[in-house]
Amino acid sequence: MPGQAQGVSAVRHGAGRGRCPWPVLILLLLLALAPRAMAAGHPFADLGATNSDVVARGVRELAVSGNARAPAVIAALKAGKLFAWRWPVANAPLFIRTDAGFVDARTGAAVATAPMPVNLRAVIMSDSVRGAIETAAGVLDLHAASAAVREKAAEALFQAADPGSLKLIETALAAEKNGSVARVLREARAAALLKSANAPIPARLAAIDLLAARGDLPARNVLASLQGEPPVVATAAKAAITGINRQLQMWDLVEDLYYGISLGAVLLLAATGLAITFGVMGVINMAHGEMVMIGAYTTFVVQQAITAFAPALTQFGLLFAVPAAFVVAGVLGIVIERTMIRFLYGRPLETLLATWGLSLVLQQAVRSIFGPTNQDVSSPDWMSGFVKLGGLTLTVNRLWIILFAGLVLAALMAALRWGGLGRSIRAVTQNRRMAAAMGIRTPWIDALTFGLGSGIAGMAGVALSQIDNVSPNLGQNYIIDSFIVVVVGGVGNLWGTLFGALILGVVDKFVEPLTGAVLGKIVVLVFLILFIQRRPRGLFPLKGRAVEA
Repeated sequence: MPGQAQGVSAVRHGAGRGRCPWPVLILLLLLALAPRAMAAGHPFADLGATNSDVVARGVRELAVSGNARAPAVIAALKAGKLFAWRWPVANAPLFIRTDAGFVDARTGAAVATAPMPVNLRAVIMSDSVRGAIETAAGVLDLHAASAAVREKAAEALFQAADPGSLKLIETALAAEKNGSVARVLREARAAALLKSANAPIPARLAAIDLLAARGDLPARNVLASLQGEPPVVATAAKAAITGINRQLQMWDLVEDLYYGISLGAVLLLAATGLAITFGVMGVINMAHGEMVMIGAYTTFVVQQAITAFAPALTQFGLLFAVPAAFVVAGVLGIVIERTMIRFLYGRPLETLLATWGLSLVLQQAVRSIFGPTNQDVSSPDWMSGFVKLGGLTLTVNRLWIILFAGLVLAALMAALRWGGLGRSIRAVTQNRRMAAAMGIRTPWIDALTFGLGSGIAGMAGVALSQIDNVSPNLGQNYIIDSFIVVVVGGVGNLWGTLFGALILGVVDKFVEPLTGAVLGKIVVLVFLILFIQRRPRGLFPLKGRAVEA
């Protein structure tokens, strides 16, 4: 018994060699249980951990928790303003430092008694935590009310392809009711699985099939990173990449066709007025491009005036600019015809030189008034952005320009067919002397026709202000192509102008990537020369005789 008594005494007094005293044992036990106790404070507890991987996990879990305080807490962590309690205890508080003091991170309520700085430490920031914050920035939008915002957030997760976000994606996918958003989330899960070294091969093969069905460039990039994987995975990825490449080539062709049509719409607007004046009067108007430029500057002036005097109508400024540009350019065209062109009929070389000189005068006048630098013409919200259609990304402003060009052409054709001025123009186009003999005042028809063509060019300038720089040289970029369109389509024929514009626009978009911009123009001109040799009057020549006055 004496030995037993001595052992009890040794424990009681902490004198046993190699044994821990009771206070140390209790402290070690508390430290071991601290992570479990902190987990009870989910989704905030892990943020106060002393391990960066645990903090990163806490950021991810907080992002998908749906907690209303999540955006503010994650933003504070990113800014270095999130502080945790220095000692690891259950439900340890978190604080956000503000200019006015501290607030409780969980509730957002101001802290009545500021904590002592010695009791606080900044939440750990490391590369893994920063990565989790970047992922969380997009994930937070997964709880937005708008399906479009949630789909954008899911796409951000797909682009990240982060294996650490698998749990976040699964949680969001389980709660998602929108089919389109759920599809993108499944694709994001597949991308994360493919980057995870622990994912089983059957799951990775299924993920490859899902990305192959998506078939776009981001999916191809994810699959391209799998070449060093096990043979069965690498082979499946290679086959999927081959299929995606075929799809991308097809979509590239369709996209080039779309941009060719949009360029054709621009050329149609620029060439329509030229087709009318050239067809009626036989005038080679080298200043026609400046009418386009005048329309673009009219758009700029109208926007500035609306912003200054009626800012509530800013979104509709472009609608007011269309009739304004038509009137300004049209009146200027009538003045030019009455003061200069009418003295040069039947003298094509003199007309060409005179209108070319006029174009230089107009350019210099605009430089003197507005300056030589580009002017900023803003696009309204309803003309901004893009539309996804399969593998296509269609810019909204070009869609509106295509629609606008179609409406202008339809209105012009209706006016020429059924309007009184239109009948007179067609009569003068087909036989000027006979039209004069029938009582039509051909000089005024010439003036009004020139004004009509110039007005349409002005409206073309409104459209071009949305896709090109508004500068004094704007019209020079389109005048040669406009003449080519008129010649290919048939002088004075609007249907021919339409087809000529579309043909030239599509040919330009397909030839230019292969040969370059300069050589592409040469190829188009060679094509034009060969075409004129076979069809000197264009695709759709006007019937009847054009007799000079």
